[in-house]
Amino acid sequence: MLLLGFTCLRFSTDLNLNLIPQTNTLKDSHSQIEQLPTITAQSPSSLIAFPFDESFSVTCEAKGNPAPEFAWTKNGQEFDPLQDPRLMKEENSGTFVIPNNGNLTEYQGTYRCYATNKLGTAISTEIEFIVPHVPKFPKETIEPLKVDEGLPFVLKCNPPKGIPPLQIYWMTINLQHIEQDERVSMGLNGDLYFAHAEEKDSRRDYCCFAAFPRIRTIVQKTAMSVIIQTTNAIRERRPSLLTPPGVKSEIALVKGEDLNLECIAEDCNPTPQVEWFKIGDELPEKVTVENHGKLLVVSRAEQEDSGKYMCKAKNELGEAVHYFTVIVEEPPEWLFEPESQLSMVGSDVILKCSASGTPQPTVTWRVNGLPLSESPLPNRRILGDTIALHNAKESDSAVYQCEVSNKHGSMLVNANIMIMNLPPMIMTNEGENYSAVEAKGVIMHCNVFSSPPSTITWSRDDSTESVQGPRFTVHDNGSLEIYETDKDDAGQYTCYAKNIEGSSAIEAMLYVKDPTRIVVGPEEQQILIGTTSQLSCLAEYDKSFSNDFELLWEKDDMEIGLNYTENPRYLVEEGVLHIINVSHRDQGLYRCVARTPLDQDTASAWLTVLDVPDAPESLVLSEHKSRSVKLKWIPGDEHNSSTTEFIIQFEESQWEPGNWKELLRVPGNLHSTLLKLHGHVDYRFRVAGVNAVGRGPYSEPTERYKTEPAAPDRNPETIKIEGYLPHEMDINWEPLLPIEHNGPGLEYKVSYRRQDMEEDWHEHMVKRHSFVVKSTPTFVQYEIKIQAKNHQGWGPEPKIVTGYSGEDFPSAAPDNVAVKVMNGSVVKVSWAPVHKEKLHGHLGGYRINWWRLRSLVDSKKQHGDKHALNVPGDRTHATVPNLTPFSEYSLIVMTFNGRGNGPAHGVYRFTTSEGGIPEKNPVFRVTDVQKHSVSLAWAPPLEPNGILTRYLLEYQLINDTEEVGPLQTVDISNPHTTKWLLRDLEAVSKYKFYLRSCTTVGCGPVVSEESTTTLEATLWNISTNSSDTFLKISWVADGDDMQFHVAYRRKCEGEWKISDTINSSELFHVIDGLQPGTEYTVRLLPNNTLNSFSIFEENITTTGEKGLASIHGGISTQGWFIGLMCAIALLTLIVLVACFVNRNRGGKYSVKEKEDLHPDVESQGMNDDTFCEYSDNDEKPLKGSQHSLSGDMKAGDSGDSLVDYGDEDVQFNEDGSFIGEYAGRKEKRVSAEVKSTAQTPA
Repeated sequence: MLLLGFTCLRFSTDLNLNLIPQTNTLKDSHSQIEQLPTITAQSPSSLIAFPFDESFSVTCEAKGNPAPEFAWTKNGQEFDPLQDPRLMKEENSGTFVIPNNGNLTEYQGTYRCYATNKLGTAISTEIEFIVPHVPKFPKETIEPLKVDEGLPFVLKCNPPKGIPPLQIYWMTINLQHIEQDERVSMGLNGDLYFAHAEEKDSRRDYCCFAAFPRIRTIVQKTAMSVIIQTTNAIRERRPSLLTPPGVKSEIALVKGEDLNLECIAEDCNPTPQVEWFKIGDELPEKVTVENHGKLLVVSRAEQEDSGKYMCKAKNELGEAVHYFTVIVEEPPEWLFEPESQLSMVGSDVILKCSASGTPQPTVTWRVNGLPLSESPLPNRRILGDTIALHNAKESDSAVYQCEVSNKHGSMLVNANIMIMNLPPMIMTNEGENYSAVEAKGVIMHCNVFSSPPSTITWSRDDSTESVQGPRFTVHDNGSLEIYETDKDDAGQYTCYAKNIEGSSAIEAMLYVKDPTRIVVGPEEQQILIGTTSQLSCLAEYDKSFSNDFELLWEKDDMEIGLNYTENPRYLVEEGVLHIINVSHRDQGLYRCVARTPLDQDTASAWLTVLDVPDAPESLVLSEHKSRSVKLKWIPGDEHNSSTTEFIIQFEESQWEPGNWKELLRVPGNLHSTLLKLHGHVDYRFRVAGVNAVGRGPYSEPTERYKTEPAAPDRNPETIKIEGYLPHEMDINWEPLLPIEHNGPGLEYKVSYRRQDMEEDWHEHMVKRHSFVVKSTPTFVQYEIKIQAKNHQGWGPEPKIVTGYSGEDFPSAAPDNVAVKVMNGSVVKVSWAPVHKEKLHGHLGGYRINWWRLRSLVDSKKQHGDKHALNVPGDRTHATVPNLTPFSEYSLIVMTFNGRGNGPAHGVYRFTTSEGGIPEKNPVFRVTDVQKHSVSLAWAPPLEPNGILTRYLLEYQLINDTEEVGPLQTVDISNPHTTKWLLRDLEAVSKYKFYLRSCTTVGCGPVVSEESTTTLEATLWNISTNSSDTFLKISWVADGDDMQFHVAYRRKCEGEWKISDTINSSELFHVIDGLQPGTEYTVRLLPNNTLNSFSIFEENITTTGEKGLASIHGGISTQGWFIGLMCAIALLTLIVLVACFVNRNRGGKYSVKEKEDLHPDVESQGMNDDTFCEYSDNDEKPLKGSQHSLSGDMKAGDSGDSLVDYGDEDVQFNEDGSFIGEYAGRKEKRVSAEVKSTAQTPA
């Protein structure tokens, strides 16, 4: 019975005893098991002693039980490193070290290591220690080589032998390479071949250099001299080969090496052609021909490349051939490699050793390092390449060596044959824990060492039954494999091993985990460069791996480092990978890896980065013609978005140098185009690509290309014919661009004539782009044409255009003007059209002017601002909007053309009906606040839009609580009332007052004011007395002393002047320096701001006549007056001193200018001249007044020209009614303004 191994375990050469777990029990068992020696490390078969190395280690390491001892042989003779004190030896090792002490030659040789214990001996392969010598060219004198011109010659190199590889260079003495070409080339042997000699080949310093890179050495051959002798003879001869010599040769090489076949022919006349053939077959596809046809190379030669090859040099006079017989040989390769075996006592053991190779390798057997003949066994037989041991005994245990070799190399293998009986020894640890993923497989190990092989069974939990079923498999090495595990497979398992020598068992625990699964994986993305990409990855996994789970990201199979300091562009948050500021290098395949110690899941997505195309390259101009050139380019990288078009720009150096302009665009699939150019222009061009992302950068510009001058290609096309004066015609045109001149000397020929009349063309040459025709009839049609010309000739025949001479004002007005009142703010106007003959030009339309005369509430007539409405075309009706109700208006209707307005037929008057509610009151103020009463004052609405019938006054208590008092109403039936006293109010309470004006239509918007009643009345019986230049205000004080201020100004104008603080105990206050006969507004204020309510307010007029103070202009010249003024000045000085002393006690009055006050009329209410007059004549112009249809009005417009009114265009619908917003009305509310340093509009 032949056993090739045992079931439980597959052993290597050391029987894998080193795999026994190192527990105490197993360690003891392991130490009792004897092992044959095994070589574990050795030096390579060739060990070269390079001169730059410090030492050289000759390695031999082995293991076994007992530990092996080491011995060496050198060149087949015993060699003991310990006997040489110069060698360094390592303890418990066969390795020794040879120091580089400069005397290495004596150590050169072939070494072999022997590792021996009592069971046998293992040997290493032979190690050749090579001490290379420094290669040198021989010292020699080389005679100059004389060659006739035209003849071939060869310079021999003959490099010295050395450690390969060898590199040959031909150079001059100054280290300049000899130039090689089809005529001059170096052969495989290093010789330099000249196919024929030329005079320039004469030189005295041809040097061959041999380089040996492994020993870092370059050597130089003695320089050679070549003399070329000139001859005029032209020799015609048949070809011959300089190399190889003879007709045939044989080439042997090792499989895998490159096959190099070389044929160098002399360059005879005629020049020969070299051809290559394989006899009986085609040349291999991997063949390449190099060195100008002289070298045939077959890379990595195989057996099928063996055969006969031929090179042929042929010209008209004949041919020369050479045949190569190529043999591809092989070093030995194992067919059957002997393996170590553990066999039981009494078994048969078979060892087989065979190898292939060319030549066929020889097989040599050894046992324990000795030839089989020196260690005979009666039960051992050799049958060719096989050894058989019959009925093996323990004493037959040994190390067998098989060595195969041919001339290309050798191989040696040690096979450990161990004969023994042993009970099962389980080398897997007891109590191992295994984890499996649900639905995946798991393997639980039970490695058994025994002889003979053991029977192994697995059981589960406490059962004695072996596990069975299609999902369970016990392998030959004892491992249990479970396929597609589920949760029920979890639990405790027992491995039981038994042979004839005994039995053993171990237990293991299996846990089944939930699988790791990516539930949300990354998706394919196309993203713009410079933006941020987000790739999501969410996974589920077994919760027992919470501390061991990791989520990784890879790009192109390389893990992405997520250290922010080292790689700040990558950030992971909650499973989302953020790639910040995406660049081109970020494109690729991204893989999310969700990993636990047990399993992992992956999901991948491709990230595509989009960008504008790169700039095109290699711009070339070709097909140069006088007016065109062809431009070609190589497109740049499209960056994953196809180029849709290319933009071609040009720049010229004469008119706008440095300014690039677009010439044309071509589709993205074209990479060249024909450019049509203007004449007499010095061009440069550049190109940029466009894709869905945008336009890419422009290429580098081309060289300049200048075209020849030519006649103009076109004439002016945009021609405008206008007439600003009745007897003139202005002709203007868009000039040719400078680049369109096509040459110097550009001019224009202007030709014109009356249309429909038999007359010749009137022609004028001009250089500008305008021309004025004088003395034309008014508004007559002309034919005009303009032709371009330069020094090269005329442009093409121009097109004829028509136009009219200058227009004049219309001479007639529209008749039958009628106005129909639609409502209080809109009227409809109609008229009869003006006859065409009276227009004297193109009809622009009709213009309606209107203005307000007065309000029907006020009989006083005051002209308001004029407004205008343009009605385009020949329409004869229009709607006039935004009129003020209950007013009288005047209206005129005119026609207009491009020259201006025609006359009006008279003024039409009409009145608007009462309509709409009144505007809100511009002024509403609290004027006098007492303990139980409040005085209110107001001004009527500026636009009542009808006849005022009453005022509606309401008020309520609004103390600082959420609740408000009931709303009280007072109906004031007298529309002329502007003051009202409210009584029976609560003391120290805050009230809010509301006022609205009413007509028969309804009440207008509300205006409100707030005020708080006082605790006690403080000022009573306030009265005023005035003279021509001063005013006295008196009062009666009650209760505690209070402080207030007096403010005054001329009514409705001037700046407010506010006094210093006044105490109520002073009982009066005097204002002096007033103008006689002038009305003033006086207020008593609780503080020095105009925003507060007034304690008292009244308009007071000084006595005397206005301006009386200036009548007697000569009084200043009287002597008594001068004396009086001096006395007053002295008195004033005394008063000022007293004023500073008694300032805080009241008395004298000091006026302060309040130039920085800008009160808000909505908040201050009655601060704005409650009793100032207001009038319709104070209205400001409408914002929406209409401009002329022809733009700015020309000189000579009629007196009703709408330029004076800032009119704007208005749109109409089909029946002429106004559509859209016509104009906003802003009137000067003099009575609603506070005039300080800056006016604040109400």
